[in-house]
Amino acid sequence: MSRSPRRPSSSRGPRDRRRTGAYITIVAALAIVAFVVLVIDHGLTGALRVLVGQDPEGGRGTPGPGTSADAEQAQRLLAEIPVEEPRPRGDYERDEFGSSWVDTDDNGCSTRHDILARDLDRVQVAGDCKVTEGVLDDPYTGERLEFTSEDPQAVQIDHVVPLSLAWRMGASEWDRDTRIEFANDPDNLLASDGPANMSKGDAGPGEWQPYEGFQCEYAVAYVEVTHRYELAVSAEDREGLDRMLGTCA
Repeated sequence: MSRSPRRPSSSRGPRDRRRTGAYITIVAALAIVAFVVLVIDHGLTGALRVLVGQDPEGGRGTPGPGTSADAEQAQRLLAEIPVEEPRPRGDYERDEFGSSWVDTDDNGCSTRHDILARDLDRVQVAGDCKVTEGVLDDPYTGERLEFTSEDPQAVQIDHVVPLSLAWRMGASEWDRDTRIEFANDPDNLLASDGPANMSKGDAGPGEWQPYEGFQCEYAVAYVEVTHRYELAVSAEDREGLDRMLGTCA
């Protein structure tokens, strides 16, 4: 009588299970060691940024020129934005856009500290989300600035589309919630050199531009925010945006 071939057992014995368990232990240990090395090199926040594929220093890096694709898209959007004369400032007050920075994304941190953490390199953050130290590659001057919480006004958070100007170009007709959202929209915010921000004030792109190396990126951001919130631009500001978009590579 012939015998059927004996099939190998699909179950693993104690030795196989021990070997698998040892491999898992080794892999876990190596992962812990790698994470500790990341923490030593970049700090806890930087290590977490590496794990999610972000810049470990947390900054945008030195601003560079935008691309022709950016400019073409911005030019298309700009063509759809109405050109109007700014309305009278009237009884505008900053409080129309909220009295202070808020936590619009419910992450427990105010918008100011979210933007500082996003835009600065070598960021140090206290337990209450407060950014205490960092380095800024300033988008408005091209200079590299040291930031500490002891001199908080050296680096300020600027609204790319100024609130007062937005008010005169259509935001006066919004409800308060929309204005607060606009004032805290990360796409409309940049950490910048304090004196440069103060010099800009509520001027539009026709009166004020950042240094040439950031003009493309600035114009693209200005156009995208203005288009998304259905604001108008003045003829002078449209010309300024056209000139800056012309610097895109």
